[in-house]
Amino acid sequence: MTTPLVEMDGDEMTRILWKMIKDELILPFVDLKVDYYDLGLVKRDETGDKITIEAAEACRKYGVGVKCATITPNAQRMTEYNLHQMWKSPNGTIRSIMDGTVFRAPITIPSIHPVVKNWEKPITIARHAYGDVYKNSELRVEGPGTARLVFDGEDGSHQEAVIQEFKGAGVVQGMHNTDKSIRSFAHSCFKYAIATKQDLWFSTKDTISKTYDAQFRKIFDEVYEEYKAKFEELGITYFYTLIDDAVARVIRSKGGFIWACKNYDGDVMSDMVSTAFGSLAMMTSVLVSPDGNYEYEAAHGTVTRHYYKYLQGEETSTNPMATIFAWSGALRQRGEKDGLKALVGFADALEAACFDTLNEGIVTKDLVNLMEGVTPKAVNSAQFIAAIRERLERRLA
Repeated sequence: MTTPLVEMDGDEMTRILWKMIKDELILPFVDLKVDYYDLGLVKRDETGDKITIEAAEACRKYGVGVKCATITPNAQRMTEYNLHQMWKSPNGTIRSIMDGTVFRAPITIPSIHPVVKNWEKPITIARHAYGDVYKNSELRVEGPGTARLVFDGEDGSHQEAVIQEFKGAGVVQGMHNTDKSIRSFAHSCFKYAIATKQDLWFSTKDTISKTYDAQFRKIFDEVYEEYKAKFEELGITYFYTLIDDAVARVIRSKGGFIWACKNYDGDVMSDMVSTAFGSLAMMTSVLVSPDGNYEYEAAHGTVTRHYYKYLQGEETSTNPMATIFAWSGALRQRGEKDGLKALVGFADALEAACFDTLNEGIVTKDLVNLMEGVTPKAVNSAQFIAAIRERLERRLA
């Protein structure tokens, strides 16, 4: 390696797996260079979350990052970790700074068939990674009153709309997005569709949200004009439809396309797609910014239940595939950016060794009941990673 990867450590069981993967599958084979950031909840609290901002800025500097799963604290976590405040999602902070789009696609193997029987090819979810409910402001109101949406422009303009005349207690939420971020989202989606030669679908609910969601559609239509000729040349299509119609179309489809979604829709639909294809732990996730920076991560949480078992000395069978593929994706991208064919080749070999292991029926417990045509052997996390290393060594020999 000639340029460092930005390495962002995480929390709980995925932090344990992170170290195992590095020790067994990366460090013995790669002269690894990293710019390291500990994004575990304790360190984020100690630094007032500044370390998350520093990690995101490092990703912009070096162009490629790899991130472990992290905790987004709730009230329970506030008490458990004795936090100074309920810090926001580190993923949301990183996505906002990098101005990127999250692309998530399932990791598929022949022995695991999608729950939706007509899905023949992976479906990639393109999730807008800025704004909406993840950057919201909200209030609890305790009694009657008027909630208003107000905007005061720097030019002296004033806009105001009544949200609700409350007759009693309730809740109020305000969300926003920016034309700049939506436009970056659109460019990333069209570029990714061209790079992967896949159709692009986009969906919102502009019939109901006639200003907010309608602006997404308007900007996508404008940006598409810049890519239309290339789409036609490649024989791929772009179309817009309402989110409810898109859900119905996706279920009836054969797969093999990119589905672009607003932030919340993409969060939810990526979990649906990954689970329908097999497991939340069998999905790749990469944040792509319009200026060509990448951040790879696992598309799942920190596996808290397994972590508590691990702390009690119990054996766990946590699936590390998504985390391994985050590393392989980042290493491949680093190799491609720096012209290092050997590093790209290693990333390919690592993923192939994972498939070798799975196709031989050596799996973690979450996959046992999903496999058909092979006799699966359930192993713990350490044994699974050891089996991958054995097959990786064969491929590199």
